[in-house]
Amino acid sequence: MKKTLLTLAAIVMLGTTAACGSSNGGNAANPSGTKGATQTNAPSAALQKVQLKIFLGGLDRFRVQFDSYFAKFAEKEKADKNIEVTFNSEYPGADTAPQILKTRLATGDVPDVFSLHAGNDIPPFSTAGFLTDLSDQPFASKLIPGIKPLVSVNGKVVALPLESVAWGYLYNKKIFNDLGITPPATLTEMKTVVQKLKDNKMKPFLLSYKEAWIPQLFLPLTVGGLVNSTHKDFVSKMNSDQGSFADIKEMFDIIDLVNANGTDRPFEISNDDGSAAFATGSAAMWVQGPWNADSILKVDDKFQLGVAPLPITDNPASTLINTSVSTALAISPGSKNKEVALDLLNYILDDQASNDLYQSLKFNPVSTKHTFKPYPWVEDALVYVNKGQSYQDPTIPSAVKDESGKALQSYYNKSMTKDDIIKDLDKTWKNANAAAKK
Repeated sequence: MKKTLLTLAAIVMLGTTAACGSSNGGNAANPSGTKGATQTNAPSAALQKVQLKIFLGGLDRFRVQFDSYFAKFAEKEKADKNIEVTFNSEYPGADTAPQILKTRLATGDVPDVFSLHAGNDIPPFSTAGFLTDLSDQPFASKLIPGIKPLVSVNGKVVALPLESVAWGYLYNKKIFNDLGITPPATLTEMKTVVQKLKDNKMKPFLLSYKEAWIPQLFLPLTVGGLVNSTHKDFVSKMNSDQGSFADIKEMFDIIDLVNANGTDRPFEISNDDGSAAFATGSAAMWVQGPWNADSILKVDDKFQLGVAPLPITDNPASTLINTSVSTALAISPGSKNKEVALDLLNYILDDQASNDLYQSLKFNPVSTKHTFKPYPWVEDALVYVNKGQSYQDPTIPSAVKDESGKALQSYYNKSMTKDDIIKDLDKTWKNANAAAKK
């Protein structure tokens, strides 16, 4: 298990990121903020009632697991501290959650605990003063070393990691094994796989474009593969207004191949619909991540799920696994219930209870106290990671990611061309640069 944890730590280790130290707690933007909750087994004299506002964007498919876990936390908090906790929980979809949260933060209608994307949101949210410094909390000292920097700013832990992921595309192992197919290493090999599937009357790719965040997944996969092989300076050039998506126009080659060999009526298929369709064998591959494993296995608990890197060009050096921490949990500095909110975050990574929670969510271990065995698709991805065929999720402005999803929807229905998308994304990135300087 120690070996497993060390391997998982390597997935998301950033060599250039300093290890996190402890701090005096409080608000990341206001170091003199409220200290973390102290642990005690002595209940207070009078019953205290607290309602926590919880915002879990994009996690609606896990509502049952989270609601159940929150109920267990409420029992513990009442027994330990004589605090009766109720929850006002929201589970907005992945397409709408980021904007809803930003509006809430801007207007002061802030949840006590909220989810955010670790890579996209932590830097700007921290700068804006929306994140509490959690470095002195018990959970912070238990984070796997490779994961800790990814939820930290200037050495201070500002969020709790939920999902540590290694992903590329999903494939149906049974279909691949029955036809003697192995995951391809180049674009030409992928074309051969596509043809073999078609020859056997099978749809190569599942298309589910009803929600813009799904076609958006092409962006980190293609940019990440190219930036870590043949276009190493692309992101830095874009950040200095010197680059263009025209420099990596080959990104469209795999997008075109997928779109030309996918299932019908993609704009009618949501993420949940896609999980059900994939589980029933509608297609052999899906450009999607293993965060959908729970939804797929709820339809068919015997489904053989595989994860492999997406080929982008005929250069196998570009065929890499994307590794990252995606969803994380943070606490608002303005929370009126900060002590209880801190208790909840620590319970999310409780030494014993969190093993069952993370396993039920089918997430990877993130704590040194996690002892559950990783799932087979995680081990699939680790094969590539252990061979050095992986990269850290590229840092792309969230506005660019959002725009790419909508643009790629339009590209599929032919209302935008490649050149239109290039101009659109170039402009959006420049606007994001300008906004970051204000």
